[in-house]
Amino acid sequence: MPLYCVDKPLGITSHDVVARARRLLTTRRVGHAGTLDPLASGVLLVMSHEATKLSQFLTGHDKSYLAWVALGLGTPTLDAEGPVVATADARHIGAADVNALIPRFLALDEQRPPAFSAIKQAGERSYTAARRGDLVEPPARPVGYRSIELLAFADEVDDLPRRFSPGAGSDGSWHWRPAADGRTFALPPTLRSPSPAIGPGHTAGPPAAKPGAHPVALLALRVAAGTYVRSFARDLGVALGVPAHLAGLVRTASGRLDLRDAVPLDELATATAVEPRAALELAQRRVDGATATAIARGQRPPLEITERTAIWGPDGDLIAVLDPDDERPYRVARVFTRGS
Repeated sequence: MPLYCVDKPLGITSHDVVARARRLLTTRRVGHAGTLDPLASGVLLVMSHEATKLSQFLTGHDKSYLAWVALGLGTPTLDAEGPVVATADARHIGAADVNALIPRFLALDEQRPPAFSAIKQAGERSYTAARRGDLVEPPARPVGYRSIELLAFADEVDDLPRRFSPGAGSDGSWHWRPAADGRTFALPPTLRSPSPAIGPGHTAGPPAAKPGAHPVALLALRVAAGTYVRSFARDLGVALGVPAHLAGLVRTASGRLDLRDAVPLDELATATAVEPRAALELAQRRVDGATATAIARGQRPPLEITERTAIWGPDGDLIAVLDPDDERPYRVARVFTRGS
């Protein structure tokens, strides 16, 4: 079942990744699980053929990120795409101020997504309306912050750590953190002056704050699916009393799959597929051949299902994903073609 963990490069959309994957894998049947913005890089799960049926389960997994939040500069996109529309001197803010606010975010259960997002409002993508000047943020939606750690804080992004590798923090959380011999990540150009207008309805904002007036916080976050880190950057700035934007974002994990498991996009054609069992954060159950065949045929042989469960046949093939059901023994969420 062709499932790949791709290291998405900076500057292209998730749709661009799918388009390139279709050429590299010589099939139109390709999809992804969990959109990454063009100015974000890192883990993007790409599926082809029968594995595209896994999308609904993989998309719902928690995600981990490294996030660079620039304080003192606000943009309508909430990231480094710009343009700069609000400025403030944030030199009075320090690491202690950011750390003091972390518990507030860990307690959040809903948050407003960015106006520039793929969420539909009145049948239209929010970013479509935003690009013609209708900057209306979608209604608040459920979110979840599992862990947040401030890794570093500096007056300039160039003064922050450059290399990272995975490891355990003081609280036991596992994520990518500064390391002398780790890998580096490409970040978008730093906003220091008004950017060109994005589209109709947008004009350049006031002059950017002078160098040194907008410090940058580097954080590691693990969040529930559907949580926008751009919204986190915006709301962190609001809580600190200054505009802010997401100056850089790297997804370091999606569910169980870590950046260490990822392959460069251009190497996808020769990459080894990820075993779905290693990717699915679901209860697992192996059944005998007769039970596997019955489920594959749409039957419901007796099984006790108390949570969403991935069913595997005796040969290791993924047969189905089953959900508990109050009225029947269980509900079949998805059946997979055996041997695919």
